[in-house]
Amino acid sequence: MIDLVVFVVSLAALIWGADLLIAQSETIARFFGLSDFFIGATLIALGTSLPEMAASISASMAGHPAIALGNIIGSNILNITLVLGTVFLIAKNIKPHRDFFSQDSSWALFPVFIFILMIMDGVISRLDGLLLIVLMGAYLLFLIRNGEEMLTPDETQEEDTRTSFSWIRTGGMLLAGFVTVIIGADYLIESASALARMFGVSEWIIGVVMIALGTSMPELVVSIVAARKGKADMAIGNIIGSNMANISVAMGGAALARPLTLDPMAYLFDISTMLIATLMLVFLSANKLYTRAAGISLLIVLAVFLQHTAAAA
Repeated sequence: MIDLVVFVVSLAALIWGADLLIAQSETIARFFGLSDFFIGATLIALGTSLPEMAASISASMAGHPAIALGNIIGSNILNITLVLGTVFLIAKNIKPHRDFFSQDSSWALFPVFIFILMIMDGVISRLDGLLLIVLMGAYLLFLIRNGEEMLTPDETQEEDTRTSFSWIRTGGMLLAGFVTVIIGADYLIESASALARMFGVSEWIIGVVMIALGTSMPELVVSIVAARKGKADMAIGNIIGSNMANISVAMGGAALARPLTLDPMAYLFDISTMLIATLMLVFLSANKLYTRAAGISLLIVLAVFLQHTAAAA
């Protein structure tokens, strides 16, 4: 029972720390006049992916590759099916300014295809991890060179932001959030591993469902709030950027800490589901199907995924 309490408390600390980091990152971005999409696809995406990064790197260092990889794959599935599906159901009149299909669909698919190629030999090596992190750098460079990162705020808003902004306060809160995320991730992995042994459930199931669901909560909250405020570019950008960060930075960092070994055939359904969900994201953006029907279709994929996982447990 104590392991379950530790699991819940550490997960809550992980999410709270990430939320603190997200809020302060957005404050810094507004201070420099960055656009909604750039904020969503970079700062907020990296911030909401911090729980996945911390959990996967901690799991890798502790010698639990199944938890590390399961968390990343499960999070990517949930980000598209649960988070984006819920956004499409709740938000009204989603009309992004950005053409996600022509500008960002390749960045949604590239990491997934590269991961599949890398895992075919059963291991994500340190070199693979380094290449994945370089991929994130390429994505950030693309966004900057794409010329849509800057917003032109009116002088009054810019002056108000600069007047209320404090590097000391913001820096202190960023540090507090970062420390909370690191400590929370460490205890989360220890308790999750203990729970897996207690209930006779595989570490993969713990990672792909329990931890992935918890670490996807920041994306869910941020995207819903952004969409309800009419910031569809930020909401969708957050999902694309988060999934990119999960595979490139979280998986890359975990592999650098310790090479990740996994039999891909044993988890073919989960890997295939991640690919299918990503292809659905590309299809919906290509046809601009940001509707409730699209949301329902994504949630159906989620239901099939959870049903299969429950049966496998």
